Amino acid sequence: MLNKYARGFFTAVFTPLATWLLRHRVTPDMVTIAGTLGVMIGGLVFYPLGELFWGTIFITAFIFSDVIDGIMARQLDRKGSWGGFLDSTLDRFADGALFAGVAIWFFTGGGNDAIGIMAVLCLVAGMLVSYIRAKAESLGFNANVGIAERAERLVSLLVATGLVGLGVPEVLLLVVLVLLTLASCVTIGQRMHAVAKQARTNNPAA
Repeated sequence: MLNKYARGFFTAVFTPLATWLLRHRVTPDMVTIAGTLGVMIGGLVFYPLGELFWGTIFITAFIFSDVIDGIMARQLDRKGSWGGFLDSTLDRFADGALFAGVAIWFFTGGGNDAIGIMAVLCLVAGMLVSYIRAKAESLGFNANVGIAERAERLVSLLVATGLVGLGVPEVLLLVVLVLLTLASCVTIGQRMHAVAKQARTNNPAA
């Protein structure tokens, strides 16, 4: 949902930077890897230390690499599958680092097991959302549907975590994680239903 409405805006914002990077011989793969490393450092270093606000600021500085590398690839007219594979794979590393970092802090110094548990459940549900789409596309189906895609999950997590780091009650983050987990479960159902519908259409006898 956010991808649909925000992609045009962020493309316009980051196109000059993408052009500048290409001019200085920076490749899309370099941006993808650097962005993922930055997000992972924020998630697995800042968050476990309880630096929720500054960790979020640090992560935000790298999270838009996912937009920039795509702009660069389009400017280079790259249509190969390697870039998409690398981007999708490293996205899973980044997502895992963010939710794991939140869970580690609240299981340890944060002292809030409920948030830790929900962060883990949200991570698992989010991974399933991504896996279902990837598996469906590998079989020739389209599963690009649902109310909780990656952008929604990340924005919600980062905003709530950053606000808690500023002193907002932790219940905000707990509620956000519960809602994200539920939304991810709904999205899993939506994607499985979409694939099942396409499979029946392609093979009515099944």
